[in-house]
Amino acid sequence: MKRYFVAGLLVWLPLAITIWVLSWLLGAFDGIFSALLSALEALLPATIAGSLGQLRKIPFLSVLVLGGILLATGMFATNIFGAWWVQQWDRLLHKIPIVKSIYSSVRQVSDTLFSSSGNAFREAVLVQYPRQGSWTIAFVTGRPGGEVAARLPGDYVSVYVPTTPNPTSGFFLMMPRADVLELRMSVDEALKYVISMGVVAPPAARSSPALPARN
Repeated sequence: MKRYFVAGLLVWLPLAITIWVLSWLLGAFDGIFSALLSALEALLPATIAGSLGQLRKIPFLSVLVLGGILLATGMFATNIFGAWWVQQWDRLLHKIPIVKSIYSSVRQVSDTLFSSSGNAFREAVLVQYPRQGSWTIAFVTGRPGGEVAARLPGDYVSVYVPTTPNPTSGFFLMMPRADVLELRMSVDEALKYVISMGVVAPPAARSSPALPARN
């Protein structure tokens, strides 16, 4: 009975988690879409605002509308005219107290993570953590900068060590480049390896670098 129960669990658990994640995303889209409709209802005349409430009942409309807004914003921001307006918007937000601190931090992180020209999370590596002789997977996020870089002699890299099975939390470390072993696996394969707690191992790469001997 136990074997049958575990086998059934392995069949349904991935599907259940997938549905739960998609449901959460759909709920988030619905919440944002509802907030946008509420703002429009407050600005538009009552005769027009009354009909907007019916839009909340249309399934998946929030996903289509928000997806269209993101696509249109991206098309607008990637041309010369749109880029100028984005710069003016950034300057305005950077002049507002409190808002500028939050906005600038989030903007720097998002530009680093999602920019096609950035190097964050584009390389999976092996590092010794939390002690010498224990190895774990990490992701290179860049190089130390500013005062930190000035106080670290030599070639250092910034790495993010994710926790298992939730990779959205983890630890930020700055390590000598010589102590970091590059992996041939992709970032997606490394994430699967971390989330599965080592159960879903990527295929072995040929001529992979050997681990250095322990002292």
